Amino acid sequence: MKNTLKNFKDSLIGKKGLLSIGFADIVGSAISGLFWLYIASQLNPDVYGEIIYFISIAGLAQLVSLVGSSNALTVYTAKNVKIQSTLFLISISAAAISLAIITIFLNRLDAGLLAVGFIVFSLVNSVILGKKLFVKYAKLILSQKILTLILGLGLYFVFDVYGIIYGLALSYIPHLVIFVKEFSRTKIDFALLKPRKGFIINNYVMSLTAGLGGTIDKLIIAPVLGLALLGNYSLALQMFTMMMVFSAVVYKYLLPSDASGESNKKIRQIALVISIIITILGVTVLPNVIDWLFPKYVDATHAIQIMSLGVVPGTIAILYSSKFLGMEKSKFVMITKLVSLGVLIGGFLYFGPIYGTIGLAWIIVTISAWEAIFLFTMDRTLKAS
Repeated sequence: MKNTLKNFKDSLIGKKGLLSIGFADIVGSAISGLFWLYIASQLNPDVYGEIIYFISIAGLAQLVSLVGSSNALTVYTAKNVKIQSTLFLISISAAAISLAIITIFLNRLDAGLLAVGFIVFSLVNSVILGKKLFVKYAKLILSQKILTLILGLGLYFVFDVYGIIYGLALSYIPHLVIFVKEFSRTKIDFALLKPRKGFIINNYVMSLTAGLGGTIDKLIIAPVLGLALLGNYSLALQMFTMMMVFSAVVYKYLLPSDASGESNKKIRQIALVISIIITILGVTVLPNVIDWLFPKYVDATHAIQIMSLGVVPGTIAILYSSKFLGMEKSKFVMITKLVSLGVLIGGFLYFGPIYGTIGLAWIIVTISAWEAIFLFTMDRTLKAS
């Protein structure tokens, strides 16, 4: 353990980019987590579930609109391919359509504006990570999270629950400024798409299916199982997302590095060790904290314990995903996401009505395990061939 900690320290000293991403994402997630935990503590599960439902609709619009997926933008930016403005134009045009549909058919301007914010946020972050401007990335993430806290809570206090989503949407203004600047730096050239259409399409399908896995669950739960169960599930999932923050940080650092052909074996090993520690804490400590802070969310406690078991396989899947995407072998990652989406939809519809949040939690763990096993097997198969 001492050698592992020493390697961890030595690796971090030489990886300022990883430190920047890690600091921003961990502190940013803490700010975001505190915001949502406070909101959850003030609302009944059904009201909290309704807010999550409309945020999920905005997330769905983001997924459909991001034709130039985040991974493709990061990889091609790292490879110095001047494709940014072309993909920006396609995605922002789709964003305008999404805004119109959500506003007209659902009468939710707040959710429509949030969808646009999500899209701009994803596009800008992908390019900045591809350029390896990690300090700039850190500043942008932290500014957005601080604005979430200030505007989200401020508008909540003024307009009650109706102001929350507007506050979230306005928090992406700094990213919008950067988006405009980045858009003007490269020429729109659709000819760049043709030789890269396979990778871009695979990444779009992969991102769409992966994102649907994180969105469609809430869209299924609300009408089928009710808003109260959605509130409990969303709190448990929020905790799981926070437990996966370090792994997500490592992924953001590794993807442009893998695309550039750099080796980061130590970072991968450390990520696995940290994920094991987080799992132990998630099973033993976190449920007691939830019982104490959120007595209204009684169904979330056991679900959090179960979801904690998905941290290690989830981390393994993330590490292999970065490796395959860096080599532009997105097919394997796309397969995992397609199968995972099918398992999630089928599992939620079958097990949700029978076992409630417990059944939903086991589906999340099953998906993480499947992705880790498949990508590990494919990696070994490629090495053997």
